[in-house]
Amino acid sequence: MVKVAVLGYGTVGSGVVEVLEENKEKINLRANEEIEVKYILDLRDFPGDPHEKKVVHDVEMILNDPEIRVICETMGGLEPAYTFSRRALLAGKSVCTSNKELVAAHGPELLRLAKENHCNYLFEASVGGGIPIIRPMNYSLTAEEIDSIIGILNGTTNYILTRMDKEGADFEEVLKEAQEKGYAEKNPEADVEGYDACRKIAILSSLMTGKYVNYQDIYTEGITKITAGDFCYARAMDKSIKLLGMSKETPEGYMAMVSPCLIDKEHPLYSVSGVFNAVFVHGNMLGNSMYYGRGAGKLPTASAVVSDVVDCARHLGKTVTCIWEEAGVKLMDFERSKRRFFVRAKMEGLDRAKELFSVSEIMEVIDGEFGFITEIMTEAEFKEKADAFPEMISRIRVEE
Repeated sequence: MVKVAVLGYGTVGSGVVEVLEENKEKINLRANEEIEVKYILDLRDFPGDPHEKKVVHDVEMILNDPEIRVICETMGGLEPAYTFSRRALLAGKSVCTSNKELVAAHGPELLRLAKENHCNYLFEASVGGGIPIIRPMNYSLTAEEIDSIIGILNGTTNYILTRMDKEGADFEEVLKEAQEKGYAEKNPEADVEGYDACRKIAILSSLMTGKYVNYQDIYTEGITKITAGDFCYARAMDKSIKLLGMSKETPEGYMAMVSPCLIDKEHPLYSVSGVFNAVFVHGNMLGNSMYYGRGAGKLPTASAVVSDVVDCARHLGKTVTCIWEEAGVKLMDFERSKRRFFVRAKMEGLDRAKELFSVSEIMEVIDGEFGFITEIMTEAEFKEKADAFPEMISRIRVEE
């Protein structure tokens, strides 16, 4: 029997217990072991809960119990999750987590500790909720030289942008509704400013390169400046706007960013709508592959955590290979990365746009302004031209 402790009995933690109970027979069969939750750590009591007798308030009971072989860390945040996870690994207890903030900040260190202590640190649920992507990168795609990962990695922002696209609604209006429905937090900053997606693409970038990609080095831009007017132009071009996290290997080095981008109908991510997420991966032998599903939510995320529990049960005393060194990757200067840009401008700036950007085709979708797509240029070149173009209203990057 493999005895498990769950740290944090909130949305994901309670979901982990529910998945383990609901699918117990199949889970035990696939793990080739009986898996049982012995402890649930939380500051609160849960009178009337069917598992209330398993709730404890002292982590030492868990860390000092030799029967506990696997710990599910579903607390979120850096502390005390980092301290508890580190101590568990030092004690030879495997840790499965949904905590993207912790994995992005300390992943390689915790993986090293797991290897040194013959246990595992697994984090399938940290990117894409219930979408299997970490395990495919570690197992299924090991024959590939992965050179590009592009993903819709945040369900909240994808829901907001989908509503703006389909209904012509404004950002603030849709955000308020998303909060009322529970799709967005009271403080939505981590989602709408792109910070959540940034940590997730940092994790995927690290697995792609095999080295540590610091999320603080990744250019990050959220969706707060996207307007209903932007979608008017997008529809006129048969395109849509998505918040993308991307990591690419270029001749000048690795480039990573999070930003709203225009994508056309032929792009595989075009049809990913609502709260769904997707990760689009390119390998040099396989070519393109895509992983799609619910990127958040109680049971999808809990299902991914439990899949890691099963993996730990299958590998007791052994460490599952995950190549993610503590040595860092220096990303290329973002200003040198190249792409096209979609620009909206006031009509009185038409002549200046033709001079600065060599505009050959314009769109007049909204009265009093026009839009156009630039030639491919670096971020630095675009910024220089934009600074000399006071009639510019906004710009959105184009992903091709």
